[in-house]
Amino acid sequence: MTKKLNIAMIGGGFMGKAHAMAYAAMPMFFWPAPALPVRKVVVDVSQELADDARDRFGFEEASTDWLSVVQRDDIDVVDICTPNNMHAEMAIAAAKAGKHILCEKPLSNTLEDAERMATAVRESGVISMAAFNYRRTPAIALAKKLISEGKIGEIRNFRGTYLQDWSADPDGPLSWRFQKSVAGSGALGDIGTHVIDLAHHLVGPISSTMAMTKTYIADRPIQDSGFDALGASEKKSDAPRAPVDVDDEVSALLRFENGAIGSLEASRNAFGRNNFITLEIHGTQGSIHFNYERRDELQVMFADDPADTRGFRTIYTGPAHPYGEGLWPIPALGIGYSETKIVECFDLISAIANNEQPSPNFDEALRVERVAHAIAQSAETDRWESL
Repeated sequence: MTKKLNIAMIGGGFMGKAHAMAYAAMPMFFWPAPALPVRKVVVDVSQELADDARDRFGFEEASTDWLSVVQRDDIDVVDICTPNNMHAEMAIAAAKAGKHILCEKPLSNTLEDAERMATAVRESGVISMAAFNYRRTPAIALAKKLISEGKIGEIRNFRGTYLQDWSADPDGPLSWRFQKSVAGSGALGDIGTHVIDLAHHLVGPISSTMAMTKTYIADRPIQDSGFDALGASEKKSDAPRAPVDVDDEVSALLRFENGAIGSLEASRNAFGRNNFITLEIHGTQGSIHFNYERRDELQVMFADDPADTRGFRTIYTGPAHPYGEGLWPIPALGIGYSETKIVECFDLISAIANNEQPSPNFDEALRVERVAHAIAQSAETDRWESL
């Protein structure tokens, strides 16, 4: 009989929806499942919101008391889908209670709290994972495989971008993502950390950085509701406004421990870009290019290709590639954001079932936070910062 793991999810917003869907769907894609996630209890800030999340996301129970839920004997996994400033207290309590933890990125809104979270997990011995789901896109997993096999040789250069336009409108509401006390940083922590994670995953540890940050929109309309208004759908040009104290854009030069160099750019103010995550990696024997908005495709070029056919060619991911057997039976049939969360769930549940730390665990996510902190410091000091 397949083991069951009871899930307590804290937060019923956009990310809660994505996580709940993954718990429901994972066994349908990866069967036999390493264990069956049971959507046991969902927690939100009010009983009304919690009840709604329970009914929408298929949980058995609803609660407003996250601490008592975390301490329950029948809970195996705590899934944290809250704003960044709540991560540390919840994750540390879960670790002390002996619960396995999935936490949305970034790990916390301060480096100090991220250090505390990683220490708590390390001391408790529980399984931990940070939800950097883009590395679970099959094309990215294939890129990792090709790099690990030496197909493009020694890596020389990495260029990564994450561009969005959902906050380019100055009348978009002041959600928590624009408040340093809650988010910690702006584009840097929200989307730039994904690029840092991908750089670490594919190239290796970053050793130093030189960066600039910029805030384009100084204030925004105060938001009426507590919901995360992604997409700036709640525009109110006549509403009272409050200051934005985080970055809208970050641009950084990178040095890697293995000698490679590179760059990172992240912006939430790039009109025309929706979820534009791109990677280009050049090695001594070839190159790899990826664009998340064409996520079924990986472009590769190998230096030993015949002279008359040299150039990038497109691989369409499918059953022959990482995670392919569990997803769709035809290459290029279509991988979406939801599938990356399903794969993330599979890797988490597999790690718990096998009692092995997954990747990225909290120690790896802490390394991302240290780079983000160095980038923020460099933007202030106007000089290179070492890790």
